[in-house]
Amino acid sequence: MDDTTPVHANPGYPASRLLKELATAAAHDDPAVRRAAERRAATWRRVAAGMASGLLSVGSRTPVRGLPAWVTPEVAHGGFATGEAAAGGPLRPHELDLVRRHGLREDRAALYAHHLTEAGLEHLGALLDSGGYAVDQPEQAALLTVVWLLRAGDTAAALRLLAELDPFAATLCLTPRPAPVRDLPPGAVFRYSVREVRDTLAAVAARGSGAPGVQQEALAVWNPFADRVLAHWLETAADGGTGVDAHRPDGWAARGAALLDEYGRLAAEHTLCTKHRRPKENLAILLAALREAVDPAGSGVLGARRRGLLRCAVAAMTAKRGVPGSAGHAELRARQAGQAALPTYDVLAALLAERLSALPENSGVPDPDAALAPVSAAEARDSGAAAGSAIPGPLRARVEKAVIAPPEDLVELGVVPSAEVLAALVPALAAEAQSAAVGDPAAARLVAANHEAFARRRSLLLLHLASQVRQGELPWVRELERHHGSAEVRREAARSVIVRVGDTALTCFPGTITPNPLVSELNGLARTAEGRVPPSQVDFPFVEELASDIFMGTFSAKFTRAARRAAEVVEGTLYARYYGIDCARVFALEEKRSGGEQTFAGLCRERAGDPPRTVPGNGTVIEQAQILTTHNLAALVAAGSRPRDGWEAAARRAHRTTVRLLGALPRVYDALAHVKNAAFAWRQTVFLLSRCTPREQRAVLAWMEEADPPYHVRERLAPALAGLRAAVEGHTLPARGDGEARRFLGWTVGRHWMLDIAPEALLRNRHRF
Repeated sequence: MDDTTPVHANPGYPASRLLKELATAAAHDDPAVRRAAERRAATWRRVAAGMASGLLSVGSRTPVRGLPAWVTPEVAHGGFATGEAAAGGPLRPHELDLVRRHGLREDRAALYAHHLTEAGLEHLGALLDSGGYAVDQPEQAALLTVVWLLRAGDTAAALRLLAELDPFAATLCLTPRPAPVRDLPPGAVFRYSVREVRDTLAAVAARGSGAPGVQQEALAVWNPFADRVLAHWLETAADGGTGVDAHRPDGWAARGAALLDEYGRLAAEHTLCTKHRRPKENLAILLAALREAVDPAGSGVLGARRRGLLRCAVAAMTAKRGVPGSAGHAELRARQAGQAALPTYDVLAALLAERLSALPENSGVPDPDAALAPVSAAEARDSGAAAGSAIPGPLRARVEKAVIAPPEDLVELGVVPSAEVLAALVPALAAEAQSAAVGDPAAARLVAANHEAFARRRSLLLLHLASQVRQGELPWVRELERHHGSAEVRREAARSVIVRVGDTALTCFPGTITPNPLVSELNGLARTAEGRVPPSQVDFPFVEELASDIFMGTFSAKFTRAARRAAEVVEGTLYARYYGIDCARVFALEEKRSGGEQTFAGLCRERAGDPPRTVPGNGTVIEQAQILTTHNLAALVAAGSRPRDGWEAAARRAHRTTVRLLGALPRVYDALAHVKNAAFAWRQTVFLLSRCTPREQRAVLAWMEEADPPYHVRERLAPALAGLRAAVEGHTLPARGDGEARRFLGWTVGRHWMLDIAPEALLRNRHRF
């Protein structure tokens, strides 16, 4: 297949996903899972039907016939458009509320006409001024923009915008959802909203007490009852301590019968804990012997086996906890009684949900200490929980996921555990930067809300190097941008966010490549920071991770520019020596083929050994592109980002990621994927190490070589470490890097050398796993 061969999306993929969801919907045990599968099946049914009818052109940036690029499409897994507009569908609750309040016809055309009346414009103006709205889809900012433009006196812009909206007024929701005002401190973000946390807490409350309730029932009900049954049997022990059931005092049988009656009542009332029902448990053995001893139809004499079991159970219980009434036993039961008095999770979850109800549901938790304070006296009266009860760790963790704080603090709290989660928080920071130059507060809020909504727009599957729709293509964004204030303020705010996000990624997640959602935000910020909206002119572009299964053998011009800029950063460094990068050839690359000049794609293919056009072969080419561009590390460095505790510490953390990933081998389902991710972490390590001084490089390398990972990890890493040692000493590895010193690459055509360790060597060293 050459570069001109047409490539189309495979219609078999949606069909296979549809069949999979239908099977889940029909056979899964969980009703909630079945319902979710039914919804996904309906989505894939629309995709398959749209592709078959010609409604959909999967792979195009305008995949739905009749919808312009600015309309947000509904997108299924893998980037397949369904044929529906994300802002379309049935009327939303806030639209239905307006229909009822104003007696309108129940369709969007009537709502659109109403919004352009004096009453409708007044309603939108009130939302605009208060900031009490939420934009779920970018289209919902459109009519608010019309109102702002009219107020600013730019009637021509408002009319141009309405002319673009008119053809879709009957199908798209163009107004925001009323919501509480969200007022965040500058630079602060949150991962989950108050509403999301309250929903999870409500689910915990609805499930009941669960495991904590079982434990509390055992401590409060069954342990004291078992003590009484044990004490009752101890009355039958001989004075010489020869064991229980040596004699039976007067009235003992009657008291035993009363205990059995009490057991029946307790078992009927307290059903969470079932341990007492297990025949081999000590309490069950004591009760079985007691039934036999007081049975009026029997002789009352225990058989030898029953007596033996009874005496073993009594001996075990007294040896473990002491005799009921003794000092040690009394102290233990007092502690357990205190634990049993603690409120159960369901009670505390309901209490926390009630506390959070006072906060805006579309924002986070500004004061977690107040939200997680011990139960107050007033709350104790209302909930039945003991005053002063602390909130247990699992419930605290749910609330802390909604804490409002700078992203760096959220990483330290464990709320942001990965670069992927960090990427989900960046749109809020980017929105703040985008609105920094907007002087009018109402317009600034609108710009920020639209930016966050656009960031949630799912990426499409694109072919032939097509680019995703950019925010500046939305007509309401385009018209409003003309009224932005100082461009320098906006550029400085964008630069600040890039550096800040880069610092956090390099410090906290140095072994993880930049995820695509974060790349998208960084590119938008880079265009703003450089004052260049056309992406083709951005000096330090950030590049996406490409999918090898749809790779067409070529790269966009952005990759060439990224490689040239990266070469400026890595020329003459450890990184260039280890990966054998000829920076002069990179500087000479042409963005498009011109005469005999080599393209970036050609250089990547040459470095990969001219592999076949298969998924693994494509992967080797893409990996070479990541090596030449440093997959955004050089761009972050050029922007000014640095690990907060230095390059050496970041390199050590990245190496630990490599070791952790290789440590899972070979006991993982997809071993090659682990090897690939480990190679990516290794590449990050080499780059970070190349920023260190020679002394630091030698120190880190010695630390790597002296570390004591499991044997199979050490064996797999040995060739890569030998190659790194050669590069640190100033040598350039051979083109393929085979033999004792290797370049550690993730993709390969055929079996990966990392998976080839002699079985006998593993057996000899199995004690080291």
